[in-house]
Amino acid sequence: MPSAPDEAQAGGTTGTADCPSCSGGKEFRFILSQDISLPLSFRVNRFVPGRTLLIERSAPVLFVECTLYIDGVQFGLSTNTRLKSLGSPYCWNELVTLSAKYRDLTPFSHLAFTVWDVSSGEDNIYIVGGTTISLFNSKNQLKTGRLRLRVWPNKMADGSLSTSTPGKVPKTKREEIERLERVANKYIRGQIPHIGWLDNLIANAADKLEKESERTENLYSSLIVELCSFEHRVVFQEYGANLHTSVPLSLVDISKNKLVIACDPEIGQINPSEHKHSVLAWSWARGVNDREMKPSSVDRKLIQTILKYPPTRTLNVDEKQLLWKFRFYLTSEKKALVKFLLSVEWSDIQEAKQAVALIPRWESIDVADALGLLSPVFQNEEVRAYAVGVLERANDEELQCYLLQLVQGLRFERSDRSHLAHFLLCQITNLLAFFAVVELHDPSHARRYLCTYEMLEDAIMRSVHREEDGFLVWQSLIEQAELTAQLRSIMNELSNVKHDAQTKGKILEQLFSGIFSELKNFSEPIPSPLAPTVLLDGIVPEESLVFKSANYPLCLAFSTVNGGTSKMIFKKGDNLRKDQLVIQIISLMDRLLKSDNLDLHLTPYQVLATGLEEGLVEFIPSISVAKIIQKTGSIKSYLQKCNPDEDGPFGITAQCLETFIKSCAGYSVITYILGIGDRHLDNLLLQDDGRLFHVDFSYMLGEQPHRFAPPSPPMKLCKEMVEAMGGTESEYYARFKSYCCEAYNILRKSSNLILNLFYLMTGSNIESITDKGTSKLQQNFRLDLGDEDAIHFLQGLINESISAFFPQVVETIHQWAQSRR
Repeated sequence: MPSAPDEAQAGGTTGTADCPSCSGGKEFRFILSQDISLPLSFRVNRFVPGRTLLIERSAPVLFVECTLYIDGVQFGLSTNTRLKSLGSPYCWNELVTLSAKYRDLTPFSHLAFTVWDVSSGEDNIYIVGGTTISLFNSKNQLKTGRLRLRVWPNKMADGSLSTSTPGKVPKTKREEIERLERVANKYIRGQIPHIGWLDNLIANAADKLEKESERTENLYSSLIVELCSFEHRVVFQEYGANLHTSVPLSLVDISKNKLVIACDPEIGQINPSEHKHSVLAWSWARGVNDREMKPSSVDRKLIQTILKYPPTRTLNVDEKQLLWKFRFYLTSEKKALVKFLLSVEWSDIQEAKQAVALIPRWESIDVADALGLLSPVFQNEEVRAYAVGVLERANDEELQCYLLQLVQGLRFERSDRSHLAHFLLCQITNLLAFFAVVELHDPSHARRYLCTYEMLEDAIMRSVHREEDGFLVWQSLIEQAELTAQLRSIMNELSNVKHDAQTKGKILEQLFSGIFSELKNFSEPIPSPLAPTVLLDGIVPEESLVFKSANYPLCLAFSTVNGGTSKMIFKKGDNLRKDQLVIQIISLMDRLLKSDNLDLHLTPYQVLATGLEEGLVEFIPSISVAKIIQKTGSIKSYLQKCNPDEDGPFGITAQCLETFIKSCAGYSVITYILGIGDRHLDNLLLQDDGRLFHVDFSYMLGEQPHRFAPPSPPMKLCKEMVEAMGGTESEYYARFKSYCCEAYNILRKSSNLILNLFYLMTGSNIESITDKGTSKLQQNFRLDLGDEDAIHFLQGLINESISAFFPQVVETIHQWAQSRR
């Protein structure tokens, strides 16, 4: 669900009103719509056709037209989603941002959605249906959360005040799934109390009902959208109106027992005495220019405490004044520069000049802190240029670890041709081109990334005239783009065939023998998009197949110029940007652990998003733990079969068992830190040499696949994994716990780096990357604990995960669902 920043960032003020007649005199907190200067945004999730809908085309290609109406009149231009042709349900999950701001809305503002079919060409488009939803309820409060809107077949959405295509219908005419959606929204907003055991039952029933309603034909078609959520309720107030009027309580007829919300007229006003004191104190502190001033022992302790704050923590007024007061003393402390820059009042021109002049005198900072200076918090161009200068001193291998975030950092630059943009052009790689192309789909920053891509093209063309390598780079980018376009066409062909994976596999062979036969032998070798040093000769149809999964991804085998084979998976319909981010972080964590002499045999396979809902994944020969248990009965039996040793522990070679224990420890800690959800035995894979690794990272930073689902255990530790180590009393299980604790403390030392990388992703429109998600990540590091306390904490999490019962229930349900697919 899209979520807005807090009130301060949104430009709003939070009001409160005491409700004496509410239970316990509960306080009602709200934000005024007139104070929210953010653009109106929402997410178009999916369209579920019903029995009353007649789609005349056999293979419809749909898009949704979104239009805002204010007081019955269209406001601004309509915005369209991308085309979708994978079949029912048609899932976009696309964030739409309109030009109108929340403060522009009136109580009679409506969103109109029209579903169009363009399968017969742009000149012959067909109206599938339309629906309209009011943005404010009867209490003039902004609607939020997930909404299931009824679509009126063959009618364009009507945005008039008395709309003929209402998305919400009277209670008596609602289906059960529509009623459930309304209850779910109340649950999420906290209007329904959370009761653990009852929530579990409801979660299963709700999920079953929702899947059943989409699997069978619904009576009515529906469009599911998610409106932006705020920390508090948003109450309508006309832009420019005066809130500071209240209803005299003497006029309220208490005998009628009606709830009257009386607004405090002093809400949001500044206390003159406090304001004058803070201004005087601030001016005095800012006026101190003694270069020899040193902090007392008490001040030194406070400063050291501030320097240990995580990068996402905001400094209070006293902390800012302390850092400014001793700024000259702190120039020898490289960790203090970022905190000092946070203490600067950048709106004060003279103060900003003093701060910028002091930067060159500071001890040079680390790359992790430089990445923090590229976050949206720092807008000063000199500060951002200094950060780029620090990055220039890093080696190419290290920069590749941060390239994804550096491309995202372009969003926060003040100009298209910034220092960061020019720095990135010096790192010309196929990854940079793919990263920039994917961001072209974001309407709010498309112009910025289009300019970046054009600059990249110019840089490559200039290198073409200077050296032969430039031409090879240009040619490889074109060939890789053409290859992904052809793979996309193959997926479109297969999506039109309603058969199982085996039948689709046979059709895939026919396509390679027919219209896509040229893919079997490339005219010139093409660098692999996942590993450019590997040159691909063509696709091997005999070794390629279609996976049994929701979107039927392709597993493609390519022959290479050195006579080998390179396998990769092409997915369409999945947002691989999450997987790309998680794998990048896992790869970075693997590098951090190895630099501290701890190799946990992780498997950071390659992932590349080539579009918003498509991409390539490196294929690693392995088998899921679910299949291992199904075929051999246990992980231990499988390892004994692949790596037998009569003299080894449990009949397994010592090296294989050690590899298994280390990889289990590594992924247990990493998936806990990143808050990876939806873990089951089908997305835990095991290689023959004992390396265990995780795949499919659709849910992260505490997300769960079901809205009612109770919190899952912190780590995915099934009993079969523990049994393979000899049980909880064995020395090998003790070694596993030791590796977990060692890895946890190593990664905690680099928490600032990891937090800064996620902070740079906050503008990426990946729905998981929110302030709440980043806070969850920071919380999982437990930076408030020392190393010893962190060990005890993690051991408690391991014990909690081992004894958890709910994952066993989820695993049973998942296996049942897989068997029916």
